[in-house]
Amino acid sequence: MTNTTAARRIRRLSERQTTDRDELFELLDTELVGHLVAVADGTPIVVPMGFARVGEHVLVHGSTGGGFALRAAAERSTVAFSVTALDGLVFARSLFDSSMNYRSAVVYGVLEPVDDEQADAALLALSERLMPGRSAEVRAMTRKETAATRVLRLALDDVVMKRRAAGASEDPDDGEDHAVWAGVVPLARAWGAPEPSPLTPEGTPIPDSVLALTTGSGRVDRLR
Repeated sequence: MTNTTAARRIRRLSERQTTDRDELFELLDTELVGHLVAVADGTPIVVPMGFARVGEHVLVHGSTGGGFALRAAAERSTVAFSVTALDGLVFARSLFDSSMNYRSAVVYGVLEPVDDEQADAALLALSERLMPGRSAEVRAMTRKETAATRVLRLALDDVVMKRRAAGASEDPDDGEDHAVWAGVVPLARAWGAPEPSPLTPEGTPIPDSVLALTTGSGRVDRLR
């Protein structure tokens, strides 16, 4: 079960809140982009970034040269990390009743730097989450690149998760004109055809990691 503090429990439409751990993991393991939120000098800052879930933590990375995430980690201030999946649009017989089907989670906590001895494994986990198999096809990171990169982790201890997975609100006796179409339009996203860079020689074979995405045989071939 997902832990949620009393202050963060959903009060309006509370039936949409879920504490199912498997649902949380499925969301985090399907989506590729989250939004990290922190307050710096009294100003809220939101940064979209790629991430990976490893066990009971979310991993993000950034430059050691600066950035509010590293500052937040150093100051041990509370941050929030939000992930949302839009699954479809719900067309009701009024705009008021129209809605979205979605899954969302907000994780609260303190960012912790990953230890140096675990940094390589953490960076590999991030790479494999976003581009499975790519690390075996390219050169290794240089010492300078590794030194310029810092991995942070956020424990999945304080999480608020919501989801709507239903059709349009309707009832046989709701007084609406049922000749007006109502229902759900599901949203599906798929990877497009690979586009080689200008400096890639013509005829260069498409690597297995790219083929795995575009042909649907990879772990991240389809986003809901």
